[in-house]
Amino acid sequence: MANDKVTSRVMIKLQELQEQVLELPIQERWTLVQTLLASIQQETLSSIPPQPTLETLSELDPWTQSLMGVISLDSQNSEEIYVNYLEEKYS
Repeated sequence: MANDKVTSRVMIKLQELQEQVLELPIQERWTLVQTLLASIQQETLSSIPPQPTLETLSELDPWTQSLMGVISLDSQNSEEIYVNYLEEKYS
């Protein structure tokens, strides 16, 4: 019950905020949009795990390291290549 009241108050505040923002001049709304987008991008990027670095790749087993770069598929043709492979294998 208390949680419903908190949710209701937050929704009312959000609705009031939206109404106030819509009353702002267009330039100020664009500035707000850019600020919000930058904030969202920053939070999103911080939640993405970092790409493997040479240091982390060097921790791989030597056999696994030897496989790096052996296969390079063009993502646009990879499905077609695989279909052709299966057709040749099973025909």
